[in-house]
Amino acid sequence: MKLTGGMGRYRPHPVHLFDRMIANAYTAPNIPMRCAHEAAGPNSPARSMSLSTAAEAAPRSIAEPFRTRRTFAIISHPDAGKTTLTERLLAAAGAIQSAGAVRGKAGTRSTRSDWMEMEQQRGISITSSVMTFDYDGLTLNLLDTPGHSDFSEDTYRTLTAVDAAIMVIDAAKGIESQTLKLFEVCRLRDIPIITFINKVDREGLAPLDLIDEIQGKLALDLTPVLWPIGQGVDFHGYLDLLEKRVLSPQGKPVAEYNEIEDLLDNEALVDDPVFMIALETLEMARAMLPPFDLETFHAGHLSPVLFGSALKGIGVAELLRTLGEWGPEPRPQPAIPAPIEPSDKKVTGFVFKVQANMDANHRDRIAFVRLCSGTFTRGMRLKNVRSGKDMAVSNPMFFFGNDRELAEQAVAGDIVGIPNHGTLSVGDTLTEGATINVTGIPNFAPEIIRRVRLTDHMKTKQMAKALSDLAEEGVTQVFRRVVGADWIVGVVGQLQLEVLSSRVAKEYGVPITFESLNYEVARWIESDDPKELDRFIAAQKMNIAEDRTGAPVFLAQNAWWADRAKQDFPKIRFLTTKERH
Repeated sequence: MKLTGGMGRYRPHPVHLFDRMIANAYTAPNIPMRCAHEAAGPNSPARSMSLSTAAEAAPRSIAEPFRTRRTFAIISHPDAGKTTLTERLLAAAGAIQSAGAVRGKAGTRSTRSDWMEMEQQRGISITSSVMTFDYDGLTLNLLDTPGHSDFSEDTYRTLTAVDAAIMVIDAAKGIESQTLKLFEVCRLRDIPIITFINKVDREGLAPLDLIDEIQGKLALDLTPVLWPIGQGVDFHGYLDLLEKRVLSPQGKPVAEYNEIEDLLDNEALVDDPVFMIALETLEMARAMLPPFDLETFHAGHLSPVLFGSALKGIGVAELLRTLGEWGPEPRPQPAIPAPIEPSDKKVTGFVFKVQANMDANHRDRIAFVRLCSGTFTRGMRLKNVRSGKDMAVSNPMFFFGNDRELAEQAVAGDIVGIPNHGTLSVGDTLTEGATINVTGIPNFAPEIIRRVRLTDHMKTKQMAKALSDLAEEGVTQVFRRVVGADWIVGVVGQLQLEVLSSRVAKEYGVPITFESLNYEVARWIESDDPKELDRFIAAQKMNIAEDRTGAPVFLAQNAWWADRAKQDFPKIRFLTTKERH
């Protein structure tokens, strides 16, 4: 078997329309690519830790507080173990006493990150959640993202707010479609990735085959950090290549070494054929794979790889250690007129997510803001660049799933929740007065278009508010036709419609249904010639709608009609993405 090099050109593969829109959104001229942050970081191995002692570490002393922040997301295909790993990381850091179950018997405690009722019922992540906790003198902001492709928009926007990502791969399945799509977004933004190959306690692909597949499909160099000793029923533990030790399946040290060849003097290990096979494959991997380099990792070209089991807690403490030691500090944020440096003294931040009704009893509405620079303090007045209005931020919050606490102070890299009543939207930039617009947070043209039907016409006003609120969140996009009073929603996947219907009924008391329209394609339209745009809108009046901002949208019966419109009106631009700011 030949291990393919990861530094070569990225290998294209078939993608559907939504994926092409993602690539276009992040490579458009007015959306600069995020540059790699090359700040110096600790190169020495972390001290020894097990799952039970991962949180026991001395505090760090760093002059600039933002340098202690590590803001990261966890990405994966559905059912790869992403939410279970989230829980285990929280437990390893001492943030919770024990990890919840994603699926289990009635009465078992649910996960912290999947707090919505529908998430707990289905055992999937539907919305991104934020958890802020301390570990080893660092403040970690963990963003758990939906794995299902129907909620890709939420995940893609969330990835604009992170500085690193943990990519979870099922050892039995290897690289899956959604993992590949999310990796593409990380690659476009040069986000450093730590690879966690999950479920080694079950039967799966051989470690070398997994590494070969990852490098071949992702064009990403790997360097091993944890190496399994067997898999499934033959799982006998793992080698920690940083601490230079062998551990049992329970995480207890079995042997230590200076050079890996020293282990051949350990009779108990040498007598184990599973260990000898693991040692041989490790040597093959080390001979073919590059050594770890911090700068290359921060540039997004090299990924540390750890084998483990989230469910059993295997390798979780070491993953947390890897993130703390090697994870990047807050990086420059793409913006107009210039990128925002985290060391800038003035406060800037942007809204990457809005969540309504986290507390259904109070009909709250929280805007999640990623701080890009400066030191924010409670009560500070910030300018919403989109509206031009100042607002006093009196009750900012840090979040832990749906639990919250008051944030007296926050710095670059932190995620702060700001309660508001419709004044903040996804894509808004907040500053201390400067006119700066953070870029790279687009809307995407929907792939499913449906008309909303209200069963109780006395609740039209409530339905309008519900659709407007959930459009702000990014659950759906809402359009109103220029001719007629139809409410139209656009989504990426069918499951989004189910979530939309369920939330409108539960949170707003408005039962709705959906029916098909004679439209399959939606495109934003614009032109440098206002008269030509007016002429197109007049000619296509029955097929024109407006989005929630009033921007014109062309609805076509199918792709053929959309292409025909492009040919007939070459001065009109038909956009699959639209920047939010």
